[in-house]
Amino acid sequence: MPTRPIRLGVHGSPHLAHRIVSAAGRRPSEVEFIPYDVTEPFRPLREGRCDLLLVKYTPGTSDLVLSRPVAFDGRALVVSAAHPLADRETVSIEEAAPYDVFRCPGDFPPEVWDAVVPPRTPAGLPLRRVHPVSTLDALVDTLATSRAVHVSFQSVAAVLPPGARAVPVHDLPDAPVTLGRWRGTEPPPAVREFVAAAEAGAA
Repeated sequence: MPTRPIRLGVHGSPHLAHRIVSAAGRRPSEVEFIPYDVTEPFRPLREGRCDLLLVKYTPGTSDLVLSRPVAFDGRALVVSAAHPLADRETVSIEEAAPYDVFRCPGDFPPEVWDAVVPPRTPAGLPLRRVHPVSTLDALVDTLATSRAVHVSFQSVAAVLPPGARAVPVHDLPDAPVTLGRWRGTEPPPAVREFVAAAEAGAA
């Protein structure tokens, strides 16, 4: 009997997930990508709709079991194509301080959002987290109709429309990416083997 695909929860661009699957030596047909809502990131795991979730940083919840890092995602500032920073090769996070940014959405772990969108820059400048986050389209619309910026990741560049750009941020460290599973559920052998292969592929 054929083994069902491993169900991997992803948000935003699937390109990073594809790289992890490839580094693990798995065929694309062996993994099914399950999109999740950033306002309820752990819901697919809780409800059993996915086996694993791509997780950045370390959520402060005891309900998750995390693998070792299986990838790293560079940081970026997402801006509209008309924004003053849009044509830069790279930017400093300090340059985000004059512009409004986005606040923590829904049930997203606030300690992780503080790592994604720091309350302050390393120099101590506050980042004004005022805009709501829901969907990528809504976020891009906010960028297009304001001078807001979104402190994000370089992987998102693959799914941005032509009216937006992800400019690399050179003075924030890359985000560690792990595979998270729900504590208290025993993963099937295929899932354990995939996690081990992804860890080995990253190493």
